[in-house]
Amino acid sequence: MARIGLTGGIGSGKSTAAAGLVALGAHLVDTDAIARALTQPGGAAIPALAQAFGADALTADGALDRDRMRQIVFADAGAKARLEAILHPLIGAEASRQAAAAGARPVVFDVPLLTESSHWRARVERVLVIDCDEATQLARVIQRPGWTEEAARRVIAQQAPRAARRAIADAVVDNEALSIEQLHAELRALWSLWWPGLPVVT
Repeated sequence: MARIGLTGGIGSGKSTAAAGLVALGAHLVDTDAIARALTQPGGAAIPALAQAFGADALTADGALDRDRMRQIVFADAGAKARLEAILHPLIGAEASRQAAAAGARPVVFDVPLLTESSHWRARVERVLVIDCDEATQLARVIQRPGWTEEAARRVIAQQAPRAARRAIADAVVDNEALSIEQLHAELRALWSLWWPGLPVVT
């Protein structure tokens, strides 16, 4: 089973690339989606999060208040470490469970913080980075509902620098000005290079 780590800064187009790889036949394990499921009402992480951060970190319906938690983490590096200590083992266990369902298909682990995590780099055979410059990231993120320019800049600043992401990559797709069709063409070419004997679904 081929294991590929997919990463990129916020607003880089990583999620679009993940969808393109799924269309080609990959099995996607989306760690951000796993984290969201763990922090929904009744999610496996909620009791530990409530104990660590108090009721103020939860919404009225019992989910993790992501906006509130983002503020807490920005203000306190120790809070970030506590949050990761709760979530990362749970995310890792669920990611392994989902990967086991791939059969013979390549597994793509969509990991936003792959560059920062030696654990994740050790779990994958190759790293694919979707890249664009910071101004493009910012322009894309502030178009999302609920995002301000200040919040977007803070997230970008907390993520690994572009140079660090590119340094760990086995392949980089420059998604600065690609259409979706052009991005998918880049992914098809990469698929054929990495798995020449594996048919492309689309």
